[in-house]
Amino acid sequence: MTTWLEDRVFAVVAGAAVGDALGGATEGYTPEAIEERYGGRVTGIVPPFFADWQTRRPISPYHKGDGHVTDDTLMTQTLIEVYADRRDHLDAFAMAEDFAPRLVSEVRWIPELERETVLLNRIFLAEKWLVTRLVYGHIDPREAGVGNIVNCGAAMYMAPVGVVNAGDPDAAYREAIDMGGAHQSSYGREAAGVFAAAVAASLTRGATTDTVVDTVLRLSHDGTHDALVAVKEAVRALPETASDADIARAIRNAVRTYDTVGERYREPAPDARIPSRTKSIEELPAAIGMLIAYDSDYRSAVLGAVNYGRDSDSIASMAGAVAGALGGSSVVPEEWSGTIAKASRMDFHASARLLSSAASDILARDRTKASSTLERIDLLVGGVTI
Repeated sequence: MTTWLEDRVFAVVAGAAVGDALGGATEGYTPEAIEERYGGRVTGIVPPFFADWQTRRPISPYHKGDGHVTDDTLMTQTLIEVYADRRDHLDAFAMAEDFAPRLVSEVRWIPELERETVLLNRIFLAEKWLVTRLVYGHIDPREAGVGNIVNCGAAMYMAPVGVVNAGDPDAAYREAIDMGGAHQSSYGREAAGVFAAAVAASLTRGATTDTVVDTVLRLSHDGTHDALVAVKEAVRALPETASDADIARAIRNAVRTYDTVGERYREPAPDARIPSRTKSIEELPAAIGMLIAYDSDYRSAVLGAVNYGRDSDSIASMAGAVAGALGGSSVVPEEWSGTIAKASRMDFHASARLLSSAASDILARDRTKASSTLERIDLLVGGVTI
């Protein structure tokens, strides 16, 4: 027997990991290149884009594809472990005291490296910033993200924040914004808060694509908000006969104004990834655009993100987390999740149980705090006289 929340938490954990693994193979490429390489649109687990993946890009010799999750999922798993140990809400100091040290001290299986090692040896440069600033630099955790390149690095593993704040997207946003300050700044930090809020909103009884979108529009700011509005309007304007390729083009065209990376994903523009009040990361609005276009149908939204290319693993992971939360465990294809779990040597059920248990304890504590808060307010404004 599982509760509604336990079922949805599994869907978030597995749904995000599946999107991550499927999108890993197509990351960095255009839709046209993806179709040429795989003989059409990707419809499931595929091999690496290049057979010589170990030497094709020496800076990232990772075995993407073949059902291997990437650092998005590995960092999400690490955050789950921190919540399971602390069983309380987290902040920037928890990131410094518990999350970042795990990146250099805990040996685990890294699917893309096909060996056991610490996660520091897999995470990319913007995520290594956590270790440099927090573990070795001893920077104030609330400000440690300042100076890092602005990207989706903090947002990509914030789904657990939405889970422990299930049904309360405002609280999820605030918690992720606080935690994200240890890793990111500007619109990278903002995206972390908005993505956590999207997951929390989707873990509300009766939630729909529209209620999730309304929530992220209400909470988002600056360029992130504008990019989300642009994507929503572009997708809503498409005719019912729009093809998958039409949807991808509409999303890319809408987000282009706010994306700093530029058209050549592997060759970012000179002013890419610097702080701004008017810009946004591409991954979050693209993921929300896929959810709107396919009304959060898990398979369609995730495959739409996979075939979108560019940072497809993060886009598909975010779309997969929200679509999974809205639909429950039954919407995550077993033929994908089972194969990916085996290929990546992961147990999504165990991770979901761990996060569900932590979330239940945290939500119970929140309920006690809420009761105490109501009593305090009643004493202050309830008309009690001296």
